[in-house]
Amino acid sequence: MIPKRPLGKTGVKLSLIGMGGIVVMKEEQERADELVKKSIEAGVNYFDVAPTYGDAELKLGNALKPWRNRIFLACKTTMRDRTGAWNELQNSLQRLQTERVDLYQLHGLISEQEVEKALAKDGAIETLIRARKEGLTRYIGFSAHSPKAALKAMKEFDFDTILYPVNFVTHFRSGFEEAVLKEAKQKGMGILALKSMAMQIWPKDADRKQHPKCWYQPVDDPELAGLALYWTLSQGVTAAVPPGDVGVYLTALRLAGDYRRLTEVEVGKLQSLATDLSPIFSS
Repeated sequence: MIPKRPLGKTGVKLSLIGMGGIVVMKEEQERADELVKKSIEAGVNYFDVAPTYGDAELKLGNALKPWRNRIFLACKTTMRDRTGAWNELQNSLQRLQTERVDLYQLHGLISEQEVEKALAKDGAIETLIRARKEGLTRYIGFSAHSPKAALKAMKEFDFDTILYPVNFVTHFRSGFEEAVLKEAKQKGMGILALKSMAMQIWPKDADRKQHPKCWYQPVDDPELAGLALYWTLSQGVTAAVPPGDVGVYLTALRLAGDYRRLTEVEVGKLQSLATDLSPIFSS
């Protein structure tokens, strides 16, 4: 079974990996049901989705019905204003066929200006606070794709969780996650990781047909995938959400149950590899 870790100060324990909604996006409902069942049987209790993931909310809503009281369901809003976020939350709850989510997050903060808008009067944060008060979510968090946005969000508001890229290539090339993880740990937040198994920006001559759900080139070699995933899980995070590609996700599902800390030689291998790769994010 996949081990579990505490999610910051929440008292909740999550599996080392979560299933991202993109895994079931555009899949037949029967296949989505099968993937969810396989995940839960392996020990996964963390599922993350967003309304921007096509039909993922609908597919997960159906697939999770038999398991809803056993899992931790996280959702997000891309809206930065109170009204837009509230309407998006109501729509997500309906599509997910649930009365509440466990974690509701501001989705994909990129700039400091975006953070300011979301946290201002009549901003989306007011919806997250209201949702927590009314029992529509237990916890509130955010995801971000830049150090400046993440650091500002944590400075301006006491979030329960952060969802952030923690990737060996971006680490060895620019220390992309270092300041963000340091601050999150000091605040006792639950730290959830993105992009653990990302390799690099797609090369121009690469064949993307094998991984149509990935906007970046994923690590699909099983041995290297294990090193990449285990490196991320060694950075003080609670859990990692693997890429939305079904094959890559199933590889992560197999690997997570055998998690171990890497040797110095293995870390050196990742560092050497990163030198010749094009990181998906840079500081």
